[in-house]
Amino acid sequence: MPSASLWWDLFHPEEWLRNPLFLIGVLFQIWMCIDAIRRGEWIWAVCIVVFTVFSALLYFFMVYRQQGPVGGGLSGFELPGARDRARLKQIMNRIHHLDHARDHLDLADHLFAQGKFEKAEASYRASLQRDPQDLDAIAHLGQCLLRRKRAAEAKPLLEAALAQQPKHDYGHTQMALAETQTALGDTDAALATWEAVLAQHGYARAKVQYAELLLSRGRKAEAQTLLRELIEDDRFSPRFQRARDKTWIRRAGKLL
Repeated sequence: MPSASLWWDLFHPEEWLRNPLFLIGVLFQIWMCIDAIRRGEWIWAVCIVVFTVFSALLYFFMVYRQQGPVGGGLSGFELPGARDRARLKQIMNRIHHLDHARDHLDLADHLFAQGKFEKAEASYRASLQRDPQDLDAIAHLGQCLLRRKRAAEAKPLLEAALAQQPKHDYGHTQMALAETQTALGDTDAALATWEAVLAQHGYARAKVQYAELLLSRGRKAEAQTLLRELIEDDRFSPRFQRARDKTWIRRAGKLL
């Protein structure tokens, strides 16, 4: 395993031919360095460049494995569901042997988390064919249709789920409804829905999009206060939460 820094690796290509492992280490460091830059993990990027390939290995296990590839799936949007291959294999085995509605829902959530919305929609519909009353399947299909730019189809599904369970999915279904209302141009309803969300939760996703609507209405001072508080709070948030909210914190910074 190479022990030189990325700079040494780059400017001594003769080492690549003498030691194949050296070349593997160089490529791995470059890969992790680019990933860190794309995530805005500047301290990690510097460590990967300045120090040995072991910094890249640490980054791989502590950041890349935890958060997944940049651009994969969704940024800032969450749905329940595992992403790992072992989990997927278990789900497929259950569908093959049992074919229950919940198994199709688990598969759909998995596909949704990967950003495969067309396939996710088909699995949500398969789940609803087996259990038309499943609130999770109804609400998640609504979210899926929203991501597919079909807000008009998403709206009645999200409203139906919330009519039965106003706090469904810990506010995520309500946030999806607010996004749907915004997409359909119903900003009055969207503002009211975001306010209802923020009365119960402090999601960065909600605060940023609510602030965007405030700005569109000329309520600049309210929006700026909300965004500054969000960015300040983020500084003291746990690491996992900062990773989850990074997309929204950047968006808040751009708005300011």
